[in-house]
Amino acid sequence: MQATQDLKEIRQRLEATMLPFELDAAMPIIEEIHRLKREKHAVILGHNYMTPEVFHGVSDFVGDSLGLARQAATTDAKIILFNGVHFMAETAKICCPDKLVLIADPKAGCSLAESITGADVRELKRQFPGAPVVTYVNCSAEVKAETDICCTSANALKVVESLPDETVIFLPDAYLAKNIQLKTTKRIISWEKGKCMVHEQYTADDIQQYRKQVDDLIVVSHPECDTDVTQASDFAGSTSQMEGFIRSRKEKNIFLITECSMGDNLRSVFPDRTFLSTCHTCPHMKKITLTKVRDALLYEQFAVEVPEDIRIRAKNSVDRMLAIG
Repeated sequence: MQATQDLKEIRQRLEATMLPFELDAAMPIIEEIHRLKREKHAVILGHNYMTPEVFHGVSDFVGDSLGLARQAATTDAKIILFNGVHFMAETAKICCPDKLVLIADPKAGCSLAESITGADVRELKRQFPGAPVVTYVNCSAEVKAETDICCTSANALKVVESLPDETVIFLPDAYLAKNIQLKTTKRIISWEKGKCMVHEQYTADDIQQYRKQVDDLIVVSHPECDTDVTQASDFAGSTSQMEGFIRSRKEKNIFLITECSMGDNLRSVFPDRTFLSTCHTCPHMKKITLTKVRDALLYEQFAVEVPEDIRIRAKNSVDRMLAIG
């Protein structure tokens, strides 16, 4: 009876963003995934950029990369299926080497992660000897292994400020580095090749146009956007911080400057608000579909592996980040 009630609640939540025929097609797969989770003692982690049927329909824990990293580090499940991109699943494997960590599509990558290699980090350390390396979690395990401490967009400033050094190498997101530089007196050495393919499409002009046309509006952006966008916004923060800020405000209209599915997922959380967006989507995040999630669990396929020597070194940088909070 409880399972039936849960499925009813899921359908009601998805009605905010899906058409009836889409729901009719999705619900049997959602039900099958829930059955497989019980049978295999699996947990599904869902990033905020997943589509609603994956985010609300099958994910046990949802949130930003920091929150999901914490869930991965503490779960007692035998299988972790990470609904996100590959570096996120790698982070789960780094934290849980004894677990079977799966990803629904191993080709779900990230423009930031693909912009830098371990060799690039070693070269930067050679150029700036003694400067600690802070690396955004949007990077490969190989890069994390060359890092002193990781961070997320939620705690990047806190991590940078926790270091005694006056010069910090901050990788790989050039725009996040610029946003951090605005808030710290430390010298930030950035990696100019690193940009999110979604967030770099937004401009301050987008905000100006919405402010002219829409009343009772707040503008909420992600710090992976350039500084002209974040400074023109009412708030800039991680995906979880965005939700908290919206909850603290009463404005009816929200211009959400981040990946399109974030707005879709928040419509169910804030049914009394109107979410506006230019709707830039991440093609990598959209590789994760209900059918692929079902197949990953059914066949226990696309296991994520990290060589042990790299995993141990990478875990040090992740553990330091988790200790900072």
